[in-house]
Amino acid sequence: MKIYTKTGDDGTTGLYGGTRVPKYHLRIESYGTVDELNSWVGLIKDQDIADSSKETLLLIQDKLFTIGALLAIDPKKEKLKNGKDRLQIAKITTADIEVLEQEIDQMETVLPPMTHFVLPGGHTTVSYCHIARTICRRAERLVTELHAMEPLDPSLLSYLNRLSDFLFVLARKLTYDLGAEEIKWIPEKKDQ
Repeated sequence: MKIYTKTGDDGTTGLYGGTRVPKYHLRIESYGTVDELNSWVGLIKDQDIADSSKETLLLIQDKLFTIGALLAIDPKKEKLKNGKDRLQIAKITTADIEVLEQEIDQMETVLPPMTHFVLPGGHTTVSYCHIARTICRRAERLVTELHAMEPLDPSLLSYLNRLSDFLFVLARKLTYDLGAEEIKWIPEKKDQ
């Protein structure tokens, strides 16, 4: 398979099922942002962190590819003429969301309670987590907007929502593991 097809030279791209849409289409923006997020998750995974975290991040990357694939299908062409799904891959399930929740709960057992908002930073790896978290929130906003126009499986929204929580807690956990400083945001008091 050639990497370039030249079919997108006119500013359109093909959805799974053959429909051509503009490259700025909300569906493309949605799965493109999920792809961007997946790249940042890969960067976090490539850092000097615990193997258990790397394994979880690899699992997350797999789920993000699934979400991207599901977003890349024209909803009018999801089903084949025989009634089967066009895309023969596992969907995002409640169990996938529960994995993130379990990981969050486990990480929080060693973390001090939060008393303030936390400023992103303190260590490069922690900063990567915060960048991924904000991209995840953007992906969630885009997918939510798409869902309002063309209803999607609600599990996609739940997974992205929980994933941003996971990335925030992972940033805190890596701050702890790396001995970095967690900088609290303490707003200046307004002059009276």
